[in-house]
Amino acid sequence: MFNKLKQFKDLRDQAKEMQSKLAEEKVTSSSNGVELTMNGNLEIINVNISPELLSTDKKAKLETAFKDAHADALKKMQRIMAMKMKEMGGLPNIPGLS
Repeated sequence: MFNKLKQFKDLRDQAKEMQSKLAEEKVTSSSNGVELTMNGNLEIINVNISPELLSTDKKAKLETAFKDAHADALKKMQRIMAMKMKEMGGLPNIPGLS
């Protein structure tokens, strides 16, 4: 019983370490005049919009460009997260959890 509790604590500690390392990562993506930066917590931390997209007749183009840049940044960050987890050895195999 105590051995399993230790394993859970070790797993939690490893997950916290992984989360803090991932939070330091940043990716930048751009699409048709919209550039955004996302951190490892999947938060958008910066957005730059080209001035010519700020007119009302370009609203649809701006919305599409923002969605595309966000999707691209999310994919890039997911790849980084997967690589970092692999580098850190992934999560341990705990009996009873798999």
